[in-house]
Amino acid sequence: MALIETRALAKAYRLGEGEVPALRGVTVAIGAGEFVAVMGPSGSGKTTFMNLLGGLDSASSGEYLLDGRSVSGMSSDRLAAIRNRFVGFVFQNFNLLARTTALENVQLPLLYSGMPAAERRQRAREALERVGLADRAQHRPSQLSGGQQQRVAIARALVNHPKVILADEPTGALDSHTSLEIMSVFQEINAEGITVVVVTHESDIARFARRLLRFRDGLLVEDEINPRRASAAGLLAALP
Repeated sequence: MALIETRALAKAYRLGEGEVPALRGVTVAIGAGEFVAVMGPSGSGKTTFMNLLGGLDSASSGEYLLDGRSVSGMSSDRLAAIRNRFVGFVFQNFNLLARTTALENVQLPLLYSGMPAAERRQRAREALERVGLADRAQHRPSQLSGGQQQRVAIARALVNHPKVILADEPTGALDSHTSLEIMSVFQEINAEGITVVVVTHESDIARFARRLLRFRDGLLVEDEINPRRASAAGLLAALP
């Protein structure tokens, strides 16, 4: 059974008296443990697709199943519960709270779970250790580099032990060396069995995924296994 499955998924946005189609009936299945890059130029529908997968937006038509559950038509409360349980998000601009520490930022998804504070802190410490930032737990975002901030964001996405990580242009604000470090983290996470879906317009980033989905004009136009998948850790090790 696919972890993520869409059937004729479509999304149109109202513009004045008309509608602008952003996604035009996409049918695709993503299995547990895959590493998928969603590619396409601006306006191709890739970010709309990501938002629908993450439950951040609702489809105009079609069906979306997450771990065998139909997300289409769920109440907002039920959708939020499913999203919090199954999905971790990573964004281009990190979306960290400026006045709180790395440890506190990572704890945020756990605040409404009823989990005791000591357990929340322990889970957050473990997540920071997982991305190599255990020694930065008490630092605020302004005291961290861009790459370190993105690692905090990845730790926050991992703290609920999700089945899938959705990352929207996660290296867009980073230099090439730091981008390699972040993609190495994603490959490590994927090697542990977590499904990773990365939206990117950069072929240099997509090369680290096992599978490539290419969008154009709201359509999925290509779905292929990456024949030349690269190792980010290997490339880092080869740098002078």
